[in-house]
Amino acid sequence: MKLKLTPRLCAIVAVAIWAASAFAQQKSPGAGPVIVLETVKGTIEFETYPEEAPKTVANIVDLVKKGFYNGQRFHRDDPGFLIQVGDPVSRDMSRMDWWGRQGSGKPIGVSEITKKRKNVLGAVGMAHSGDPKLADSHFYILKRAAPENDGKYAVFGKVITGMDVVNKIKKGDVLKRAYVKDAAAKS
Repeated sequence: MKLKLTPRLCAIVAVAIWAASAFAQQKSPGAGPVIVLETVKGTIEFETYPEEAPKTVANIVDLVKKGFYNGQRFHRDDPGFLIQVGDPVSRDMSRMDWWGRQGSGKPIGVSEITKKRKNVLGAVGMAHSGDPKLADSHFYILKRAAPENDGKYAVFGKVITGMDVVNKIKKGDVLKRAYVKDAAAKS
């Protein structure tokens, strides 16, 4: 049996494709600004959760708007677990042994760990070296669910597009540019 492509069938297919695309990029209820990470491996977009982590989201958005992450390298890649970025020293390949030790120099000062946001596949959370109140600019993106991290790290976002890119990122890959999607659309 051969299927005939009528104008009506083409319109239905076009609407279905549009709806699927819109659904895939639709933000969750209560989600805030979307942050876009343009990497050498492709683009990642994640929504933020200012209702649960207002100071964390404000800090990350501010750093993104200042261009803090532009040109940094992903300084951590744990295969099958997570990737991490946020150290300005990572721009210097000759200092690779020091990657992961520096930040913006301005800790958030509060621990916005919530029971509502879990460390699920694609979760974006604040990394820290022992005290969540000292989290600064390092954030991670999970390649798998990590319930063992629940209650230890502030989850402030979740990937909405680009998980395939997350899974391709390796230590040393460049984050070419980060920006707030809503702000970029206005400028």
